[in-house]
Amino acid sequence: MSRATDAPETHPKPPETKLPGGSATDVVTASATMTGKQRLTLVLLLAASFTLAVDFSILNVALPVIGSDVGFGLDTLQWIATSFALCAAGFTLLFGRVADLVGRRRLFIIGMALLGVASLVGGLATTPMVLLAARIAQGLATAAVVPAALSLLTTSFPEGKLREKALGLNGALMAAGFTTGAILGGVLTELLSWRWAFFINVPIAIVVVALAPIVLAETRPAQRPKLDVPGAITVTLGLLAVVYGLSSAAQTSWDDPVTLGSLLAGAVLLLVFWAVERQASHPLVPLTFLGRRTIAWGNIAGVLAFVTETSLVFVLTLYLQKTLGYSALGAGLSFAVLGLGTVLGGLLGPRLIGLWGSRNAIIIGFLVQAAATGSLLLLGTNGFSIVILLVATFIGGVANLVVIVGFMVTATSGLSDRDQGLATGLATMSQQVGITMGIPIMSAVIAARVHSLGSETALTVLDGVHTAIVVNTALCVVTAIAIALFLKAPNKSGASV
Repeated sequence: MSRATDAPETHPKPPETKLPGGSATDVVTASATMTGKQRLTLVLLLAASFTLAVDFSILNVALPVIGSDVGFGLDTLQWIATSFALCAAGFTLLFGRVADLVGRRRLFIIGMALLGVASLVGGLATTPMVLLAARIAQGLATAAVVPAALSLLTTSFPEGKLREKALGLNGALMAAGFTTGAILGGVLTELLSWRWAFFINVPIAIVVVALAPIVLAETRPAQRPKLDVPGAITVTLGLLAVVYGLSSAAQTSWDDPVTLGSLLAGAVLLLVFWAVERQASHPLVPLTFLGRRTIAWGNIAGVLAFVTETSLVFVLTLYLQKTLGYSALGAGLSFAVLGLGTVLGGLLGPRLIGLWGSRNAIIIGFLVQAAATGSLLLLGTNGFSIVILLVATFIGGVANLVVIVGFMVTATSGLSDRDQGLATGLATMSQQVGITMGIPIMSAVIAARVHSLGSETALTVLDGVHTAIVVNTALCVVTAIAIALFLKAPNKSGASV
């Protein structure tokens, strides 16, 4: 596993006391087992993370029903998902640093309270504006809670086996949450009402907010950093523009003027952010921080891990519905096996990292994921294809979660506690931007192929799906090669080179 030579300046010994600076090995050997308070901390943080992951996909199946009930037209229906994604991805880096300023537990509690209120309002909404306001608030809550929860997790467990196990469980439940959301959304809409897709968050938020002050210890850096306001504004607006452009591409096309304008504006704003950070006395993201290979390449691996797997779910949903004729609920239930694979991958990830190191776990995980994805080229129009799909998505889900755990460990290890908010903010941003990027990319690939064949039929959609599978597989292989070349193995002292 890639670790810096210097250990964190101060690191908590579970559950409350801090160890003085020492080697990473000293920290690991000092805490080999999880305490009772750490278990409670883990359960609480995982419950929050799972709930927020479910929110990413729980409304997807129900969108047509919501549109007719609340009054959305076909041209505005996508804003139910887009408004959430914009805020969840656009504000996550900012809130990751705000957590360092106001306290991670405090921001976590505020975010969960906001999630509960927003979910109640969304479930009761009778007009489009109220529902969109609720989705925006849910997105902001996600941007606040996810990096704060991840920071609380990494600072509650010493670097090494305990943290790897905690990150593995966190990754498994978050990935399983996306699949669970698709299934749960269909079940709730079919049996009760789409409104329960909102209401289900309320009791969870109440319990978490009530228990958090008791279970979680407040953590913040010894010296509170100053907020880089120009950097915060430019990076937030830049991310919002990029995410909006990607969402627009999924709804229209890559050459649509709004899509191109948004992506261009986002790129310019992010370049301005880079220039601001070079001059800032207290930068939001120090450029030396991004210059660390574990940070840069760890997050690149994270983006591609989420791009490939979440977009594959979209691709296979099209295949199941357009080629095999499955219902939306049937397609959602077909991904239950993928959910099981992600849970298993999250449990295996820490053990494999212990054997191979996080770098090799990422490389091998991507290669196994590529093999599983590539086997989907055998999909056809016969009934046996569903067996191929279930086996491949299970294996791919296991491999993808090994990559995700490896990325989380790589991107958050070897850092002082004062940098954990920033590191987890970057990791969360990578996750959410990857989720947002994947569907537009694969949607464009499929649409271009189907358009070139002249008409949309079961066979032309299948051809487009095969093309997207080739692209998805290639992304996995290229990323594995890049990580092998540029994320060097640790040297004998334990430092990444």
